[in-house]
Amino acid sequence: MMAALLATCSLLALGAEAQESQAGGLGGDLELDYETVSRLAALPLHCYNVEFPYKDGHVLLSGESLQLPKVHHPIFYGCFDWHSSVHGHWLLARALALFPGTQLAANISRVFDLQFTPEKVEREVEYFQQKFGDHFDRPYGWAWLLKLQEELEVSGSGSPWAATLRPLAAHIAGLLEAFLPRLVYPVRVGEHSNTAFGLAFALDYARSPQVAAGRLEELIVANSSGFYSTDRLCPLNYEPSGSDFLSPCIQEAALMERVLQDDAVFRDWTLNFLPQLFDPEFVLEPGVVDDRTDGKLVHLDGLNFSRAWGLYRLARRLGGEQGDRLRELGDAHVRTSIDQVVGSDYVGSHWLATFLLYSLEQRAE
Repeated sequence: MMAALLATCSLLALGAEAQESQAGGLGGDLELDYETVSRLAALPLHCYNVEFPYKDGHVLLSGESLQLPKVHHPIFYGCFDWHSSVHGHWLLARALALFPGTQLAANISRVFDLQFTPEKVEREVEYFQQKFGDHFDRPYGWAWLLKLQEELEVSGSGSPWAATLRPLAAHIAGLLEAFLPRLVYPVRVGEHSNTAFGLAFALDYARSPQVAAGRLEELIVANSSGFYSTDRLCPLNYEPSGSDFLSPCIQEAALMERVLQDDAVFRDWTLNFLPQLFDPEFVLEPGVVDDRTDGKLVHLDGLNFSRAWGLYRLARRLGGEQGDRLRELGDAHVRTSIDQVVGSDYVGSHWLATFLLYSLEQRAE
């Protein structure tokens, strides 16, 4: 027990020192090399067990419900809120898969051994089984939890932890299966409740060969087709809103890129939905952040990264000169905010590293 505590303290110190020494940012580098991934991983390595400040979405059922976040969420209680903790663990899982056998991998493995235990997973599941639990962090946190499980399932190094976390992922997947038939309309906003984002990551999970959740996949495809297949002329010029970290138009296109598997059908849908992307003169300006100590305003840095990962997916699918232009737009968005992650105020650093890593991964593909 004492050894585990010392290891945790050591890792916390490592993360804090890394943040201080890397305050200069990443220098605009868009490559996923070891140094870049290590510096990004230092942020969740620092905050995964930082209890405060914490923003809770907890519904109080009685006086007994008023407990510290660590009681309700013994795994995902750090990094400011549940969903940021979840996707911080996803970042660590990806870093481990990208660079196995390194010191970074060893540090992450020690954290995962402490975090992913049957007892802790059981308590996380119990939270979602209580009244209003099926509303908690839906769909954003659910999507990231399934993304984390997908990564652990796919990665050979993640298999022991995948088995441990599987009951929570299966429960969340079951909640989503029960919810989708009741969802009559999609939510088209630029924050956590965006339907397209939630369905896209859940679809990746459902289609993973290691998961093969056929019914969930069918429901997501059915809902996506019903919600979005006839959409036209998305007003991309109306974006962003003042606290967006997702682009409603681009997230929808990124979802339909997954759903519409025939290239010609997808191209026709995109031409009708986002004709701007086919205009050689079209320019999409990155979001501007005036105050990065404001937890809402700093969302726009996340918007730049999430726009980029969507543009990279579309570039890959559409190809040609159009694909080259979309890739350049994605690069411009990443470069706008890449140096505002490492060493930034905690309201940004607790979550932005995940968005940056995912955008760089989509670019690399």
